[in-house]
Amino acid sequence: MMKSTNLTNHFLIAMPAMSDPYFAKSLVYIAEHNDQGALGIIVNRPIDMSLATLFEKIDVPFEAESTALAKLPVFFGGPVQTDRGFVLHRPLGEWQSTLAISPDVGLTSSRDVLQAVARDGEPREIVVTLGYSGWEAGQLEHELAQNAWLTVPARTHILFELPYEERLPSAMEILGVDFANLSEKPGHA
Repeated sequence: MMKSTNLTNHFLIAMPAMSDPYFAKSLVYIAEHNDQGALGIIVNRPIDMSLATLFEKIDVPFEAESTALAKLPVFFGGPVQTDRGFVLHRPLGEWQSTLAISPDVGLTSSRDVLQAVARDGEPREIVVTLGYSGWEAGQLEHELAQNAWLTVPARTHILFELPYEERLPSAMEILGVDFANLSEKPGHA
């Protein structure tokens, strides 16, 4: 029996041949992966909405002094529950509904984390998405076997310190791969 790989706290890098429009050229951060399936968020696909606009829509008054936070883009996290917000953040903190991904990174789906950001500007290191990406048991493993994705252990500086357009190329660099040189055709070198 093959031991299954746990890709929690890893990046999935969509291969160039990825035809699914939701995932083409995407960088997905896997928040949870187990025998029930996997859950992740796309971290490099901004939608036409800032945090300030999102806060307005959900009636959370933005009082924090950080205008940089207010201007942060909201991302398309994936095709599941696109009406719901998900906040990837560092530090972990204490929120009503948080999935602890690592000792310092969490994915929170409860409103309290957004209220804290709006009020105090904390947690400052955040990626906010509408929707998430989900895989049923065995589905991600199947896609990996089909060479749909490259995987690499995630690095938090890519998530929280780089502008979104640099996230995918930076994740590729960890693997020593230049996205422009990846072949569209599956096969072996």
